[in-house]
Amino acid sequence: MWFKWGFKYFSLSKQLEYLREHGIMLGSRMRNDRKVFLYMVKNLFVEVIYQNDSIEKEAEQLAIFNNLSHLNQYLEKEFKTTF
Repeated sequence: MWFKWGFKYFSLSKQLEYLREHGIMLGSRMRNDRKVFLYMVKNLFVEVIYQNDSIEKEAEQLAIFNNLSHLNQYLEKEFKTTF
């Protein structure tokens, strides 16, 4: 529980550093001609968009999901908006 709360209040650079050290990359997908990467860290799911779509660059945007249910709802909504 404390991790979920704390991670959300890390700076973007600290979140990215923690993801790189402790997260597991689950995969990537294309959205609006951009590559989006999905990570799991402890009991959170984090979606990251990197500068120039390169995982070696800094993150432009992070989206944090508290659990698998929230992630599924988000992905279903994203899927429906593409059609």
